Amino acid sequence: MSDRELLFFQEENTANGVRPANKPWKVIIADDEEEVHIMTKMVMRKFQYQDRPMELLTAYSGEQTKALMQQHDDVAIVLLDVVMEHENSGLEVVKYIREDLKNPFVRIILRTGQPGQAPQDDVIRNYDINDYKSKTELTVQKLYTAIISSLRSYTDMQHIDKNRKGLELILTQSREFFNLKEEQFDYLMYQHYKELLNLEHAAEHFISAMVIHQIADIPFVATGFGGYESYSDLSLEGDRHSDLLKLLEQTLKSGDVAFQDNRFAICYSGNVDLRKYIMIEMPTAPDELQRDLVRIYANNAKVAYDNAMLNSEIIDTQKEVIVTLGEIVETRSKETANHVVRVAEYSYFFALLVGFSEEEANLLRLASPMHDIGKVGIPDHILNKPGKLTSEEFEIIKSHTIIGHEVLRQSKRQILKTAATIALSHHERWDGKGYPYGKSGEEIDLYSRITSMADVYDALSHKRVYKDAWPDEEVVAYIESESGKMFQPELVRIFVDNLDRFIAIRKAYPDE
Repeated sequence: MSDRELLFFQEENTANGVRPANKPWKVIIADDEEEVHIMTKMVMRKFQYQDRPMELLTAYSGEQTKALMQQHDDVAIVLLDVVMEHENSGLEVVKYIREDLKNPFVRIILRTGQPGQAPQDDVIRNYDINDYKSKTELTVQKLYTAIISSLRSYTDMQHIDKNRKGLELILTQSREFFNLKEEQFDYLMYQHYKELLNLEHAAEHFISAMVIHQIADIPFVATGFGGYESYSDLSLEGDRHSDLLKLLEQTLKSGDVAFQDNRFAICYSGNVDLRKYIMIEMPTAPDELQRDLVRIYANNAKVAYDNAMLNSEIIDTQKEVIVTLGEIVETRSKETANHVVRVAEYSYFFALLVGFSEEEANLLRLASPMHDIGKVGIPDHILNKPGKLTSEEFEIIKSHTIIGHEVLRQSKRQILKTAATIALSHHERWDGKGYPYGKSGEEIDLYSRITSMADVYDALSHKRVYKDAWPDEEVVAYIESESGKMFQPELVRIFVDNLDRFIAIRKAYPDE
């Protein structure tokens, strides 16, 4: 067994981390009488609620109470005297908590030894407090009742707020799935789960993850994150991984998130040939709220992944149709089908060099193979004539730009609209002596200027019915001689500076 497998085996059979002690409830005792502090601490020192003890914080004035509230944003209850350093200290603290700190969660129990100083009806009506007690009536039992009632209210409000924040986060995360590439999906899911599971923690908890692929019923780690970064390609066969395999089987059968102690898994791609899972591991078992949020997010992620794959399939199909149409045209003209593939790759690389975004460069890569689609309307005896064309025949050949544009321009799809523009203008020249409209300079769209250079470079570099392939040095010399004439000078310079890369692309797609 390798060191890596041994470590994994140990982690399979031991807890990932030590569960921390239950966090205490923070309660501020705000009163200027020392006796009140002593009595309240005596009564509350052994009090527990939901297996959590009390942490009692003491303040003897309104200003001290405000300072404690600034330092501790997780105070659950304030037992607040009305009269401290002055007669309205407690009421000023209430306004400070609700209006300045904008804290709606802490439960405020107002306690007063002078009910006439702050009449109950007026205080409850005008101040956002949660209970009002006279010190003389606050027996041990009534104090317990008030504390338990306040903690229930506090936890309910916290739960509602965490749900709200979790759902808002999931909505934000869901938008990030748009226009996502498949290879980015796994990492984004891992980041999303980290955000979701650390939603209620001031300090980020350490979250680890495995993306697991299952091919022919053999599972292995495709990618690891956090503590599992070094686990890529690790096979999960064998008894030492039986608990994890049971977890994967459970999520596959249920179609939902499966939980197991401090980890959970979801099968987000159920293709028979390739199943994909993500397993998330936390320091401690997720609570009920975390489970609910994980389920909601996981189902959103599955839908997003299916949509991304469907969109990818549509794009791949469009690309295949476009390239196939281009190949049909080139085959009619006795040129090699790989010509359109090379033109697409040259154009894509060229576009990145001139500063196009990845999306724009990919658009050009998809559209450029259809630059000569209009040749479908040119008779074979002219299209494949080995000798020199007559002036009449050349005029017919030139019409393929108009024909191609007419064929494609009706489409509302961006790829075909771009292809229509290229089909029309890829024979225009920088000096204005091209066809069909004699455009010049930047009147010619950049897509067409790039495709024109790619098309000419490939045509000169390969054999045609009317010529042999030119050596590289002759191709470069010709293109440089056409700088400022057929081609934009800046594009010529970029081509020459990156000639090795263009040659590499040409060699990657040879004629068969």
